[in-house]
Amino acid sequence: MAGVLYVVATPIGNLGDITLRALETLKTVDLIAAEDTRHTKKLLQHYGIETPLVSFHQHSGAGRIEQLVRRLLQGESIALVTDAGTPGISDPGGALVEAAHRAGVRVVPIPGASAVTAVLSVAGLPAHRFRFEGFPPRKAGARRRFFESLREADAPVVFFESPHRLLATLQAAYDALGDRTVVVGRELTKQFEEVFRGTLGEAIAHWQATPPRGEFVIVLAPCGS
Repeated sequence: MAGVLYVVATPIGNLGDITLRALETLKTVDLIAAEDTRHTKKLLQHYGIETPLVSFHQHSGAGRIEQLVRRLLQGESIALVTDAGTPGISDPGGALVEAAHRAGVRVVPIPGASAVTAVLSVAGLPAHRFRFEGFPPRKAGARRRFFESLREADAPVVFFESPHRLLATLQAAYDALGDRTVVVGRELTKQFEEVFRGTLGEAIAHWQATPPRGEFVIVLAPCGS
């Protein structure tokens, strides 16, 4: 009988933000497929978990997927993890999940911490519905068009950004949308966590004065807010 692929959410920063079910799964599976084995090893060592690790990331080829699916079909259970949060969400893990489904392997979600829901919970914006856009385009022209497409968005828009592109992204949003309300979560759940809420102009001024460091998740208020 085929094994099971468990899609396991791991902490986005604070190692305490992992579920009891996730820990039990990581202890009992035959193998953990990790985006960065060095990163995941720190989590496993923290909880005394000795399950074997194998790498699975954006540069893993079809051969690695075939290898993992073969092991699943042979009856082994595998936990898929990413560096932070849930595999498959702005993450290459989705390719393995798709391959497992095609092979008839059972896929089980083990939910947990999420930067998206974490920032929405402290945004103070109506979040009965929202849009998630991953990372904005890197090139200036595409980034401008991306924000122009959000002018009539009638729900909060959530996206990620890296520190070295944060100011350019905030400026592009300001140019396209005006001085709309924005919430910026920096290093959520970590030691230097920061939640900024204000206008785009205020956010630009804030990070011009304080060079951005760490990981960012941003919420743009809907039009009319």
